[in-house]
Amino acid sequence: MNTLYTVDQALKLKEYKFAHLLVEQAGNVLTLTLDRADKKNALNPVLFRELAYALYYAHHSKSVWVVVIAAKGDVFCAGADLKAFAGQTEATVSTVPEPNGEVVIGDVFSGLAKPCIARVHAPVFAGGFLIICGCTHVVAADTATFSLPEVKRGLFPFQVMYSMLQIMPPRQVLDFCMRARTVNAAEGERIGLVSKAVAGDQLDIEVQALVDDLLQYSPSGISLGLQAYNDLQSISGKDAQSHMKHMLGLALQTADAAEGLQAFIEKRKPVWKGE
Repeated sequence: MNTLYTVDQALKLKEYKFAHLLVEQAGNVLTLTLDRADKKNALNPVLFRELAYALYYAHHSKSVWVVVIAAKGDVFCAGADLKAFAGQTEATVSTVPEPNGEVVIGDVFSGLAKPCIARVHAPVFAGGFLIICGCTHVVAADTATFSLPEVKRGLFPFQVMYSMLQIMPPRQVLDFCMRARTVNAAEGERIGLVSKAVAGDQLDIEVQALVDDLLQYSPSGISLGLQAYNDLQSISGKDAQSHMKHMLGLALQTADAAEGLQAFIEKRKPVWKGE
């Protein structure tokens, strides 16, 4: 990740108060819940900062193996809070430190080398796509919809387009950005925006099943794999295989790799440490 926060700052999460983000860790799972329902979870500067900081914690904490992002209210995320970014402020109790630079949500997610699941129960608009596109998995209920209304306002979803191009075919992305249409979870799954669409009453069951599945496997192996995937965005084709070989070498040196091999020999389930 870039240097919005130092590792020392990131690991002091419990010392800070959050105004618009609920942060809960149970075992090796960190759940981040957008808690600005009265504003449809629009991303104001405080929530931007809190989300970026929490993701820095997740990235650097060895105790976090999986991240889940959820939201309260009847909208998962309405995008950026334009009034707030225009200078309209509100009183908050957030003590999360100021970042050392500009928070760009897409960049923060791309540096997170941990599995990240978006639990989407309700509509997602505009800049909210930066969250779901940044996650490795998106589980969406049939009550969720997805829309980019920017062209209706004389704008264009520039940053969202870039994030969508990392996970979807270009023509699908361009059509979505240009026509401002609204799709449901099933259509989102068909075009590659959603990993799995489920009935509303199955959302938590499906998310938990995915979490449980991910926790079965080497957290250090997955983390290095995600780091390698992110690295490929800036490595030329001729250097890619060499870098992948380097990453394999790093994986072979981990305690998890040694444990995985020993467990295979002893015909038992491995006990991962994330190291």
